[in-house]
Amino acid sequence: MPPIPGSGLAKGLAVTLRTMTKRAHTAQYPEVQPELPPRSRGVIGLFEENCTVCMLCARECPDWCIYIDSHKETVPAATPGGRERSRNVLDRFAIDFSLCMYCGICIEVCPFDALFWSPEFEYAETDIHDLTHERDKLREWMWTVPAPPALDPGAEEPKEIAAARKAAEKAEAAAAA
Repeated sequence: MPPIPGSGLAKGLAVTLRTMTKRAHTAQYPEVQPELPPRSRGVIGLFEENCTVCMLCARECPDWCIYIDSHKETVPAATPGGRERSRNVLDRFAIDFSLCMYCGICIEVCPFDALFWSPEFEYAETDIHDLTHERDKLREWMWTVPAPPALDPGAEEPKEIAAARKAAEKAEAAAAA
């Protein structure tokens, strides 16, 4: 059966009339905070204690917006007769959010879980130079990072935990025997 001439126009007008009769909903943003998804991307937080200054995040960043400075310190030997070790100490960790494209590559490549997504999104500045945030500001955002979702109760145990459990059981069995 061929379509009736003008039926498309009638359907479009019906949608328009239906929309015109509904009340508009305006979110009063500053007074009412939006409900964000639980793992939304806002800004990058730094867990400084986990950072080993490996520079992977800065090297892999496509925008080169991560600035890291460090120096080496000598750590005395842990045992008498042992040798001294050297370790990197973080002096500066900054992210220029005026350059950042929020791709998350830095978070993915960090082998020590020092970078996380925080849901904070209110960090506008009046001067573009103020969008370079140093490690103290990045550390503040770290405490707004939500906890990871719970593991699925039906999922199999991670390999690392299973291997550790087997090793502990073997040690207990050897101690009991």
